[in-house]
Amino acid sequence: MKKLAALTLSLFLTAGTALADSPKDADTKPAKAAEPAKPKAAKKAEKSDSAIAAEIEELRQALQSQQEQLQLLKEELAKRDRQIDGAREAAAAANARAAEAGTKASEAVNSSTEVKTTAATLNSTVSDLKASNEVLKTTVAKEQAQAQKAAEEGPSTIKYKGINITPGGFLDAAGVFRSRATSADINTPLTGIPYPGNSLSKVSELNFSGRHSRVSLLVEGKLASAKIGGYYEADFLGAGTTSNNRQSNSYVLRQRQAFAQVAFDNGLSLSAGQMWSLVAEDKKGIVNRSEIPPLVEDPQYVVGWTWARQYGFRAVKSFAKDKVAVAFAVEAPQTTFGGRGFSTFTPATGNPSQNFFINAPGAGGGLFNAFDATGYTTNKAPDVIFKVALDPGFGHYEVFGIVSTFRNRVYPCAVVSPAATNGTGTVVLNGPALTGTSPGVTCANTSPSAVSAFNDTRTGGGGGASFNVPLFSKKVDFGVKAVVGDGIGRYGSAQLADATFRPDGTLALIRGEQALARIEVHPTPKLDLYIYGGNEYAWRAAYTGYSTDTVATSQIVVSCTVDPVTCPQGFALQTITTHNTSNTRIGGYGSPFANNSGCSAETSPTGSSTPGTGGTCAGDIRNILEGSVGFWHKIYQGPHGGVRWGIQYSYLTKIGWSGNNNNPAAIGIQPKAVENMVLTSFRYYLP
Repeated sequence: MKKLAALTLSLFLTAGTALADSPKDADTKPAKAAEPAKPKAAKKAEKSDSAIAAEIEELRQALQSQQEQLQLLKEELAKRDRQIDGAREAAAAANARAAEAGTKASEAVNSSTEVKTTAATLNSTVSDLKASNEVLKTTVAKEQAQAQKAAEEGPSTIKYKGINITPGGFLDAAGVFRSRATSADINTPLTGIPYPGNSLSKVSELNFSGRHSRVSLLVEGKLASAKIGGYYEADFLGAGTTSNNRQSNSYVLRQRQAFAQVAFDNGLSLSAGQMWSLVAEDKKGIVNRSEIPPLVEDPQYVVGWTWARQYGFRAVKSFAKDKVAVAFAVEAPQTTFGGRGFSTFTPATGNPSQNFFINAPGAGGGLFNAFDATGYTTNKAPDVIFKVALDPGFGHYEVFGIVSTFRNRVYPCAVVSPAATNGTGTVVLNGPALTGTSPGVTCANTSPSAVSAFNDTRTGGGGGASFNVPLFSKKVDFGVKAVVGDGIGRYGSAQLADATFRPDGTLALIRGEQALARIEVHPTPKLDLYIYGGNEYAWRAAYTGYSTDTVATSQIVVSCTVDPVTCPQGFALQTITTHNTSNTRIGGYGSPFANNSGCSAETSPTGSSTPGTGGTCAGDIRNILEGSVGFWHKIYQGPHGGVRWGIQYSYLTKIGWSGNNNNPAAIGIQPKAVENMVLTSFRYYLP
């Protein structure tokens, strides 16, 4: 290309030079050779002036013409010089462009590969972006739908200032059928199952109730290193003095739980108020509201389950990533007692007194229930409970201990009698003289007195263990719990007695045992099946040597000296006071000498609202057993709440301690009561 441009430029310059050297109108043919000069003629005559002037003019014009042509040639040369310079510049520019084009061509070859690679990457990225865009569209659509749904449904937790408030509970329509009446609502008095001699055992009962409906409120607030809050729960299983089933069926609200809590981020938590006792097992760890009561519909739960809802102050510390929890609690105490045959003084007026007391009736002004026949214990110290819970990764395991303090007041001189029959015969002693019921204490008085009274304190308690493990891919939960100790009866569902009393009035703690096995099956998320088997047992705590003094009065006619004032008729009525005494009576709890002869003998009612309670029947309970099966079916469970229904069947047996009616040769009679129950429930749960 460069050679071709140079050749063209050379030819152009050569042609231009040639043209510049030739006259404008010159003939390009070669000039002919000049002809030889001819010999001059003879001297001619001299030219005229006019001819010379004409020649000069002709020469002048020729010179002017040549000058004009020369000027034109100069202009033409200048023009050609400019053209040559332009051509040179064009050639240089062409060469530069050619070089640049070559460089760009090389770069284009190199970048072509990059472009292809980039294009492939871009194509892949575009495809990914398209796919991501579709996923994003789907996600956004779902989130928008969820947001719309949440907006329609509203929050499950209400935010108020710096706290979260979560309402809860359920509305319950329940019913119960019992083959032997207990005169009870859906809450079964397990120790009250009637023996065959009780008239209630001859009739069944059917009751319906909405009183198990429950309301709850959880309040929580978050601090920098702790969560604070509280929980309240109540139902309507309380009874007021005017509550009845005649028309309005109105019953009062009953507090179940009401406690405050501080839970620190380091695993320490403090709780105080009315709550489930620490003896109740948890699902995991030791955490309030994680207790696992049996799934039964009976609010008294099932025989063998150890529990209470009472005041407590609890401290819990978790370790090893919540795999170990240790707890300590002080809880409200109370004493239940049982047995019979205690040392008693019965005056002629019929108002007996004993040589001890442990409970007192509730004071209405103090807001205790004055109508509770069992009364309130005058407690000396709280119950102290320790617990350790393990969650190693398979199942939940607990061990715990209870320490309880019991106290009563003893009156050694409350059951006494005259030393002997007096000389006039107006006071008659029929039996041994009673000088006091406490060893080492001799009472000078012959009528009940508080002389030498003292307080008697005993320490009881016990221990227990439980486990609950998931089986078959968490479709089955299997658990066992057992507790044994002295004075622990009230912690069982059946509420067997904690204590009885010796002949001298001091406390005798009753050894007790509670055990429960549980199987809960979850074949589908909407169906729960359960089987429970439980037993509660109370050992004998029987004694002999109880004292009794039963006073009777009578009048006899005696003669007298006639006196207008003291004996106007010559005779008068004289009062004779007789003390029928004994210091060999039997008593305590589960005495083998007890009289159970009338446990199966029905008696007539004492009034239209007082069925017969049967014949003579000590009937101290040895053990109660219960087997329960049932299910819960969730019809609906979702953001709008939950609807479920269930049926429970229970078979209960109450077995008393045998008694031979103080006849060693006789075979002891062991009373037994059986109950069949069916409970139904239909509930709506708040979301």
